[in-house]
Parts: sequence; C-alpha cells; structure tokens
Amino acid sequence: MLRTEERQRLARERREEREKQHAAKETQILEKERKAKLQYEKQLEERQRKLKEMKQKEEQRRAAVEEKRKQKIEEEKERYEAVLHRTLERNQRLETRQKRWSWGGSVTPDSEGKTASKRSPSTANLKQAEAAVSKCLSSNASDRTRRSHISPLDSSVISRLLAPTQASLARSKSAATLSAD
Repeated sequence: MLRTEERQRLARERREEREKQHAAKETQILEKERKAKLQYEKQLEERQRKLKEMKQKEEQRRAAVEEKRKQKIEEEKERYEAVLHRTLERNQRLETRQKRWSWGGSVTPDSEGKTASKRSPSTANLKQAEAAVSKCLSSNASDRTRRSHISPLDSSVISRLLAPTQASLARSKSAATLSAD
C-alpha cells in the first residue's frame, strides 16, 4: 500500500509540475502576444504620424505652387497693363502730333485758303486719305475700352500696323508741304 500511495503522490507531483510548466508557457505566450500587440500599435501610430506629416508637406507644397502661380499671373497682368498703357500713350502722342500737323502747314483759315489753291490734285487726294486715316485713328482712340479686351498679341500687331501708316502720312505731309512751297 505504501508503494501505491507513493506512486499516486509522485504522479500527483508530476501532474502539478506539468500544470505549472503549462501555466508558465501560457503566461509567456500571453506576454509575447501583449508585446506584439503593443509593437503593432506603435508601428501603426508611427505610420499614421508619417502619413500625416507627408500630407502636411504635400499641402504646403501645393499652397506654395498655387501662390507662385498666382504671383506669376499677377506679374503677367501687370506687364500686360504696362504694355497696354505704353501703347495707349504712344497712340495718344501720335494723335496729338497728327492734330498739330496739317497738310499745308498752319491750320488757320487764311493759310488754308492760300495753300489750297497751290495744291495739286494728288495733294488733295492725300488730304482726303489723311482725313480718312485720322477719322479711323480717332475712332480707334475712342474704342480704347474695346481695345482692352484685345489680346496682347493682337494689340501689338495693331500698333505695328498703325505705326508705318502714320510714318507714311508724315512723309506725305512733308512732300505736300514741299510741293506747295
């Protein structure tokens, strides 16, 4: 009987020892799982933080690009307005210069009557052409509001086309003055 009791006691001890080992293993497994879960959460937080930083940097970059684009548009607008202003000033100067000049010299009625008799038919034709051109130019001057809607390219083409015409009128005036004398 003693031997059976001894066997039972040893079997019980072995069972208890196995249970202790099993409990220790389970505790180790639970601790590993807890550590792994904490590490996963840390990694997830780190990823989210990096994503947030990347989004902020991207938003800042986009804002900088947008600001640069707006600044470039503003500079182009100012440049266009300056070119338009210079063109309008040049046209105004040319108009006043043409108003000062006349085909026969002075614009007074006496001198107009004296020089009209001396003019040849071609000079009279030049005077008619000059009147038509100055009428066109004055209508162009009064249409400045319309001209502001013209593209810069069209505006420069128009001013280039007008400049030679005005120069040829000046030469014609000189020729008419010389022939009248």
